[in-house]
Amino acid sequence: MVQECKLLTRFFFFFCFFAGRKKFVFVQVLARYKRARAAKLTLPHYECLTPMFMPVGTQGSIKGLTSGQLEELGCQIVLGNTYHLALRPGAELLDAVGGLHEFMNWQRGLLTDSGGFQMVSLLHLADITEEGVTFQSPVDGKQMLLTPEESIRIQNKIGADVIMALDDVVKTTITGPRVEEAMYRTLRWIDRCISAHSRPRDQNLFGIGYMRKRHGGAKFARVQSLNSIKNSGGEEKDSFWRVVAQCTAGLPDDKPRYVMGVGFPLDIVVCSALGADMYDCVYPTRTARFGTALVPEGVLKLKHASMATDTRPIDASCSCMVCKNYTRAYIHTLVTKEAMGSQLVSYHNVFYMMRLSNDLHTSILEGRFPEFVQDFLQKQYPKGDVPEWVCNAMDVAGVDISMCVKS
Repeated sequence: MVQECKLLTRFFFFFCFFAGRKKFVFVQVLARYKRARAAKLTLPHYECLTPMFMPVGTQGSIKGLTSGQLEELGCQIVLGNTYHLALRPGAELLDAVGGLHEFMNWQRGLLTDSGGFQMVSLLHLADITEEGVTFQSPVDGKQMLLTPEESIRIQNKIGADVIMALDDVVKTTITGPRVEEAMYRTLRWIDRCISAHSRPRDQNLFGIGYMRKRHGGAKFARVQSLNSIKNSGGEEKDSFWRVVAQCTAGLPDDKPRYVMGVGFPLDIVVCSALGADMYDCVYPTRTARFGTALVPEGVLKLKHASMATDTRPIDASCSCMVCKNYTRAYIHTLVTKEAMGSQLVSYHNVFYMMRLSNDLHTSILEGRFPEFVQDFLQKQYPKGDVPEWVCNAMDVAGVDISMCVKS
């Protein structure tokens, strides 16, 4: 018998309010291949195409890239973090200048997290009660009480297209009573977030709930309102894809399916095959700051000594500004000494993720999704050593990858 609460993930369900205005089409599915889907997502500031990767700009910026460059790269939505934006520059200033869109000179989509994830990432600075979570600021040491009402108030002032309800977050390794407590507290907090939401006509509120495996099945909280999935991070891969598969199978068809915190290209391809639409992660830009570039074969470590005399571009198949103008050898000299090195690699990595998103969308639209997946895996695993969890996930997704796997 499977222990109740042993497998845990967070997922989103969606409340959308349109009081006093005509309701727009939120998600329009344009094409499918089995479970995979290409869709159009309409937000107040931008019309997005999915599958879609969203770069993380915690404090309203993607490190090393301007808003103009992000637009040039084809980014559709950028993420900000409520907790960090509230600390600096502050919600009142953002409200005074017309919101985060104006503050960062970004006219496309914005999404803000609730600050809930900091209950895990800053656990040593947090005290969680029914009222909310009290943080000790890592900036000046002051205490900050983040309640569901305060999280929504801050996000209303930030003005993102999509805002998140505050949830009680636990590590994915936690089991037992703490998980049960977090699940039901999250549901109580969602009701408080809905009541506190003061801009329902121009901001979409996503609520957060829990999915847990129990006795071989799955239990969803408020399943009638579900629209997308959230990955808390840290799950073992075989458990991760199975939870994504279970969630997407039960989610409403007319809502976006958002797997948060996922940024590895392989994970995005697998989740898209299983029916997910949206992803975000710091991985592409964070790994760039360590001199690692994303390429069709996996990753390229530009700090490695072998790069010092390599006059090829990062990726000969890439049409980004960096690959057109700079060699691996030149970037190697920068990533070991100059900040511009990480900026160039960040530009390339974000371009790679935007191209991956576009290729996923186009391949589904044109009816060649299986061929895209096969080509992707053959480049990543030329020896045919595709991980078993990927093979299992693709089997459930209905995508034949037998030609990619060494027999």
